[in-house]
Amino acid sequence: MWTLVPVTFALRLLSTFVQPLGSLGSSLGPLFLWLWAAFWRAGGDRSRQQLQGKTEAGEPPRAQEDSHLPTTPTSVNYHFTRQCNYKCGFCFHTAKTSFVLPLEEAKRGLWLLKEAGMEKINFSGGEPFIHDRGEYLGKLVRFCKEELQLPSVSIVSNGSLIRERWFKSYGEYLDILAISCDSFDEQVNVLIGRGQGKKNHVENLQKLRTWCRDYKVAFKINSVINRFNVEEDMTEHIKALNPVRWKVFQCLLIEGENVGEDALREAEQFVISDEEFEEFLDRHKDVSCLVPESNRQMRDSYLILDEYMRFLNCRNGRKDPSKSILDVGVEKAIKFSGFDEKMFLKRGGKYVWSKADLKLDW
Repeated sequence: MWTLVPVTFALRLLSTFVQPLGSLGSSLGPLFLWLWAAFWRAGGDRSRQQLQGKTEAGEPPRAQEDSHLPTTPTSVNYHFTRQCNYKCGFCFHTAKTSFVLPLEEAKRGLWLLKEAGMEKINFSGGEPFIHDRGEYLGKLVRFCKEELQLPSVSIVSNGSLIRERWFKSYGEYLDILAISCDSFDEQVNVLIGRGQGKKNHVENLQKLRTWCRDYKVAFKINSVINRFNVEEDMTEHIKALNPVRWKVFQCLLIEGENVGEDALREAEQFVISDEEFEEFLDRHKDVSCLVPESNRQMRDSYLILDEYMRFLNCRNGRKDPSKSILDVGVEKAIKFSGFDEKMFLKRGGKYVWSKADLKLDW
């Protein structure tokens, strides 16, 4: 029963091409439909078996469905793992599960996104380098650049698990590496939760900057502005590192992730006011690569896929998942993403994101 609607739609679509082709179209038409239906059914069956009912999580109420939502996932953030070796107190994608899709299923989902119009993929977590010591991530990065030929492939990481050998194997396929760094005072990083034993987060940042230059990967810094760093002046440090972009986020609360009864974090102590965030931005107004994002700009302007490849809708201050694109396809799932394309464009979500176009002086 579930294949009737797609097949009917395909028949109508096919008829517009068959009529001008005459007898040739008539003979090829049934073969096309048979192949199409077989592919759709096989893919859906495999993904349902793999997810073992996980994708049956409740969708947002249909009243939230917005007819103006775009069906083109131009830029997608794929949080393929929730596991992390850091314990940042404000994290809003916490380690509730250790599930990671099998590599071939993840590739199938990325292929579906490319077919739907994806131009940029950003891999995140959790910590994306924690699974299989970065090999899983590297294979996805290479697949997206070599086989899907995406204009932009990027990663957001805390940087602690990246080794130079990863750059040697996969650096040529990566456009942008964004490293999370919230302070240039190591004690503040420890207070926030960006600390791991004797490793110095700031010193590691310097090393990663060098590797990005050596292996021709555009370098970016992400900072979450919160109660512990809101008074800091990072101007000289950022200018010295010279990233292509310095993304500055206002600390955000998400129900069930970093606030609420079911949350694994208690981020209320990290929250700052809009006025405090603006004061931080004003203090750094001379940093040319600064890209600010307030809570209002951030909440609905990202297309986020979770580890099951479900779009996450944050419109109600929590993450409500759609069905998986592996089960229902991109066009149907994206309708429940809560994505605000106007805000995406307003915050500068679309920019020069291919390292070939950045024309950097390596």
